[in-house]
Amino acid sequence: MLIKITSCIVLYKNDINMLSEAINSLLNSYLNIKLYLVDNSPTDELKALVTDARIEYFHNPSNPGFGAAHNIAIQKAVAFGSKYHFIVNPDIYFDKDVISPMVEYMKNDSSIGMMMPQILNLDGTVQNLPKLLPNPFSILFRKIKKPAKAYQKFINKYELRQVSSEAIYNAPVLSGCFTLLNLEAINKVGPYDDAYFMYFEDWDLSRRMHQEYKTIYFPLVSVFHGYDSGANKSNKLFKIFVNSAITYFNKWGWFFDSDRKKINKDALSQFK
Repeated sequence: MLIKITSCIVLYKNDINMLSEAINSLLNSYLNIKLYLVDNSPTDELKALVTDARIEYFHNPSNPGFGAAHNIAIQKAVAFGSKYHFIVNPDIYFDKDVISPMVEYMKNDSSIGMMMPQILNLDGTVQNLPKLLPNPFSILFRKIKKPAKAYQKFINKYELRQVSSEAIYNAPVLSGCFTLLNLEAINKVGPYDDAYFMYFEDWDLSRRMHQEYKTIYFPLVSVFHGYDSGANKSNKLFKIFVNSAITYFNKWGWFFDSDRKKINKDALSQFK
């Protein structure tokens, strides 16, 4: 019996050439995949991207946010009977089949709830995206990056930078730029929390998933990600980032988070 696999890209006034690269990467690398495009743009101009029968387009101009839009596709995927569902950013592309190896690995271990591949910058360098659970100082330290010596020691540990680049491991936080979800696990822990408009929704889902399932970093395959760090360049996006950080720490605890220390300790114990 053929396993149903789905994917989703959430759109918002994106460059059509960039989106075409992301869409073609998915559809050309794996023939049996269904792609949902959930478009939060004010107009439906991006509907022109629907050039394949495997694509379903939904115009969603109320723009409820990144996670809420992905939840629309997750509901559609569950109703479709999908078992595995990929979350894909508009600025992702790849030229090899990353779908099959990730699905095969997850299929062989039902305790896995989420996975992400190695994520590369456009120049081929690695983006350090798997992380330990943050505290408020983690977020602040990543922004100011000073003093340099203390920052380097902190970031090496927080972003697990000293772990072998080929190691497959269970990371407390996975990035949402390219994520494989086990939909049976999503049915148990719930989808994205709509309280986050953008930023931290992937960390929140990672944490909930990590409490019940493995959240696996799988660097045996890789994708390219045109990371823009918008919150560092736009006052509007920075305000959204701060609001999401407040939502996250209000939910999980600011300085007194009983589970965070244990989860991070258990994660680091994999590498001893």
